[in-house]
Amino acid sequence: MSDAVIFDLDGVLMDSEQRWNAAKEALVRASGGRWRDEAPRVMMGMSSPEWSAYLHDDLQVPMEADDINRDVVRRMEDGYRRQLPLLPGADEAVRALGGRWPLGLASSSNREIIDLVLELAPFGGAFRVAVSSEEVARGKPAPDVYLEAARRLDVDPARCVAIEDSGNGLHAAAAAEMKVIAVPNPHYPPDDEARALADATVAGVGEVTPALVEKVSAL
Repeated sequence: MSDAVIFDLDGVLMDSEQRWNAAKEALVRASGGRWRDEAPRVMMGMSSPEWSAYLHDDLQVPMEADDINRDVVRRMEDGYRRQLPLLPGADEAVRALGGRWPLGLASSSNREIIDLVLELAPFGGAFRVAVSSEEVARGKPAPDVYLEAARRLDVDPARCVAIEDSGNGLHAAAAAEMKVIAVPNPHYPPDDEARALADATVAGVGEVTPALVEKVSAL
């Protein structure tokens, strides 16, 4: 039996990966940088210091990394305040699982964005802890953000179930030795190697039920 469930945010609870990429691309083009088609996949799972450095070093944005970060976050906050892009079934899944287990959030989003989502979302109060990858040494695919979420929940990572959508996220959760439920991102689907790390795969977060978590935790 698991002691906790830890959700990713972008791509699992919110249809937001494309918004992040649009905000970054808009900044790159407006500042005279050079956007690359592979940039969205390269940046998946990166922490804010990591993607800010990537925009500066690789995409040639002529701004300091801190200024890049602030500009993208501002664009995201403005969009979220207009409309929070919750995925179908997200509210129901969080509430159902939160009725059985302590919940954590392990996200590559900035702390400001996580806090804003938890403020605006109907399920915000269900999470006992929320960790941004900017608060740990390494972003996904390293396990750091999942390990920190388990530490703050005071549970053994091996007794947690993680819910992830991306290749880097699946690698991160598996590296933390958690059971993993994959909700593959349709915009940026994980490759077969990453999908093979999952103990179960569902089409959408609404299919992540207490019964499924129990089944996965028993494997």
